[in-house]
Amino acid sequence: MQSKFLVKFLTFTILVFSLSLNAQDGEHEGTKEERDLKTEIKESIDHHIQDSYDFIFFSDTEKNIHYGFPLPVILIDEGFHLFSSSKFHHGETVAESNGKYYKLYHNKVYRTDAEGSLSLDDHDHPTNIKPLDFSITKSVLMIMVTGILMFLLFTGLAKSFGKGPIAKGAGRFFEPIVVYIRDEIAIPNIGEKHYKKYMSFLLTVFFFVWFLNLFGLTPLGINVTGNIAVTFALALLTFLITQFSGNKNYWKHIFWMPGVPVPMKIILAPIELLGVFIKPFALMIRLYANIMAGHIVLMSLVGLIFVFRNWIGSSLSFVLSFAISMIELLVALLQAYIFTMLSALYFGFAVEEHEHDEAH
Repeated sequence: MQSKFLVKFLTFTILVFSLSLNAQDGEHEGTKEERDLKTEIKESIDHHIQDSYDFIFFSDTEKNIHYGFPLPVILIDEGFHLFSSSKFHHGETVAESNGKYYKLYHNKVYRTDAEGSLSLDDHDHPTNIKPLDFSITKSVLMIMVTGILMFLLFTGLAKSFGKGPIAKGAGRFFEPIVVYIRDEIAIPNIGEKHYKKYMSFLLTVFFFVWFLNLFGLTPLGINVTGNIAVTFALALLTFLITQFSGNKNYWKHIFWMPGVPVPMKIILAPIELLGVFIKPFALMIRLYANIMAGHIVLMSLVGLIFVFRNWIGSSLSFVLSFAISMIELLVALLQAYIFTMLSALYFGFAVEEHEHDEAH
């Protein structure tokens, strides 16, 4: 409650002081320039939270120069097409490959003619052919980097245990986390009899989500776990493992719950079956919404520094941005913990063994 009150109080203070100083400021900027600045800030936020076909470190908007490197575009469209994303020139030009032309529109690739013509429907959605896209985008690249980092990290940790009972190097920091996931998440929720076969997944998903969340807090514009396709894939894995692990007691509690009257069983069966799909859906939305909202709030607060244009409003915006950044570090770890905890809980439901005769 105190943290929420502090955030609201600081935000209100920024607005009051900024409006009062702007009202007294005789050199206040024109509305057109303000509109251009707000548009630029919005575009910067959109660029940060969206995936892209090139990796941009930073841009000079005045000179329209981008500093980064292109990524490979891989398309299946009446054949195989492989070319560099530099052909798009950040969406400004048409790319040609094997006699076919492609254009970026709202960060998606469509087949066009040599002039880059797009036909739109009544809802401004392109009706052009959209090829199968297997491109190495910025998010895909960061998933690969995170996977390599985790492989090197845990390979080194395993080798250090082979040489002695005490981990060395970075393993000394990560060993307590591994032990915590085993002793405080896996065993209590799954049970000592079954937890071992799920440890590899729980460790992988925890560090995968955590590392990607931390990468998302860097100025590189990385928002992998804020991409609903990524959170959907993670939730789908949890869903599949849970269903394939389910024993007869698990399915019996879904379709014919023991210990309740028959009319109630008929009512509860569809509700329980619906819950099978709601649980992974909640996993997907929780991770996506928290990470996406955090990025938008943080980038918006940074943008307020340039909107207020006075030392009080800009200073308070900077302080509030720093405070939110510290909170986001905690959220990055917390969301990884929650995803891992709930996955372990669902696995525990699937393999739990009941002795109904003794209970009755």
